[in-house]
Amino acid sequence: MAKKTWSGGRFVVDDADPRRMATPEDFTEEQRMLADTVRVFIEREIAPRDADIEKLDYELTVRLMRKAGELGLLGADVPEAYGGLGLDKTSTTLLAETLSPASSFALSVGAHTGIGTLPLVFFGTPEQKQRWLPRLASGELVAAYCLTEPGSGSDALGARTNAVLSEDGQSYVLNGSKLYITNAGFADLFIVYAKVDGAHFSAFVVERDTPGFTIGPEERKMGIKGSSTRPLFFEDARVPADHLLGEVGKGHLIAFNILNIGRFKLAAGCLGGMKEAIGLAVAYANERRQFGKAIASFPLISGKLAEMNTLIYVAESMVYRTAGLIDEALAEVGSEGDEGGLSAAKAIAEYALECSINKIFVSEAMDAVVDEGVQIHGGCGYIQEYKIERLYRDSRINRIFEGTNEINRLLIPGTLLKRALKGELPLMEKAQELQRELLQPSPPASSPADDEPLAKPAAVLASMKKTFLMIGALAVQKHGLRLEREQEIVAALADAMIDIYALESALLRARKLTIRGAAEEAAANSFDMTALFAAGAAERAGQRARTVLAGLEKGESLRLQLSVLKRLLRNEPVDSFALRQRISARVIAVGRYAGL
Repeated sequence: MAKKTWSGGRFVVDDADPRRMATPEDFTEEQRMLADTVRVFIEREIAPRDADIEKLDYELTVRLMRKAGELGLLGADVPEAYGGLGLDKTSTTLLAETLSPASSFALSVGAHTGIGTLPLVFFGTPEQKQRWLPRLASGELVAAYCLTEPGSGSDALGARTNAVLSEDGQSYVLNGSKLYITNAGFADLFIVYAKVDGAHFSAFVVERDTPGFTIGPEERKMGIKGSSTRPLFFEDARVPADHLLGEVGKGHLIAFNILNIGRFKLAAGCLGGMKEAIGLAVAYANERRQFGKAIASFPLISGKLAEMNTLIYVAESMVYRTAGLIDEALAEVGSEGDEGGLSAAKAIAEYALECSINKIFVSEAMDAVVDEGVQIHGGCGYIQEYKIERLYRDSRINRIFEGTNEINRLLIPGTLLKRALKGELPLMEKAQELQRELLQPSPPASSPADDEPLAKPAAVLASMKKTFLMIGALAVQKHGLRLEREQEIVAALADAMIDIYALESALLRARKLTIRGAAEEAAANSFDMTALFAAGAAERAGQRARTVLAGLEKGESLRLQLSVLKRLLRNEPVDSFALRQRISARVIAVGRYAGL
């Protein structure tokens, strides 16, 4: 694959060009029309049937999925040659975000179009694609993805489902079980992972009517009650040999590549949920009156709206920045021909690290937003009549789906280090450069000019990158290749990278507005939210670094490193009270998420 102009993980060691960053302000008219189509579909088809969907009406969900297929909403990621739309990833990201208010139905669609269909798009043979993709794109068939087992969740390669090639070579005989399979109640095709001869992790396409294949009862879940979640059982289930997906023993390539895009798509869905939650919260805060005033006028309530809005803005900036990076990568490799799908999967894998970052940040941000949404609703937020109660329950699964956030945290620094060891990132060189810089006399502290609204966030970002390099280098020096066993340190390094990517995404978006000549008033909200997030990120960076240093150093050595840290994090605090007041005033005025 051709070397990317901007490779995955590079944000840690280099500064990106804001002009190249994709933002929601770049949406084309066609993309906006796509979003409008989804909104109309939800308003006309989903909202009136929401209560029935939540009662887990299989027939209704399938009927609505076929209507979505008629609109092209199920084939956005499917190439045109196989009956889909073949849209770019920015468009499909917008589709996933906009569909989010459809709640459980959105999850059913997401599981079908993402992890259910993409294995065939990327890894299917031409014959397999021709056989199944057109019907998946239309909604004639519904797909499910089957990886988790009773004894293997995060340790996916520990799967025990076994596959043995029959003596005549015509089929594989599967034995084992799967757990927590979304869409299982009504799916027609199942992407199933099993070990051939108990050793070679592989993927198969299993049809619902396969002899020996049965589906267990529905799980009783905390949330997403309108989606189907059931176990699967294989007892000498005979799967035709030509249903093998990819090569024997190469199932991990399929599983992990699909999880990359699944994590990213999940972040897009969470983004849509956050926007719905703040809309509900601000509407209630504007209507609810206490002590003779709307509760939105009270600073402790308006401050919550400001923090919620800022998290959404940062998440939105990250999600569409990442979509743009993936689109650039896909444009370089192309996606046509028999090998196009595999090339596309490899291009997306370039940003596996960023996909994990998006998944963690946005799923946790959504939890924070819906939690504050419930708090703003007060007692009403605990009552099922109000949708914020359902959003609160539905949100919790996102930190578990597509690899737990703990597993993703462990993946992020490990992936970065592997890229550095392969010579794909100048991580070690940048760390050594920083060490030389720190040996020089400390220049006097300078304060960014007050008339440069992005100067302070930029200074915070620069100090956070240096702090990450400092503590990361110390951790590697002390633990070497054993660092992966120090999970708390690794998780702290991951959190540092997440905050860096989040702040940089917000900052790049704000800078792009100024480059395009946006009026000061038009960009003011972007500037304020970037500054507010930077203030919190700076506090977290300091606390995180001190905690890690205390685990790495002792005595005089610790005191020396803490003095270096203090030098790196010499950032002047901002008036966050004023920032929140300005941001919340805009949110309250528009009655929903205020991006700009």
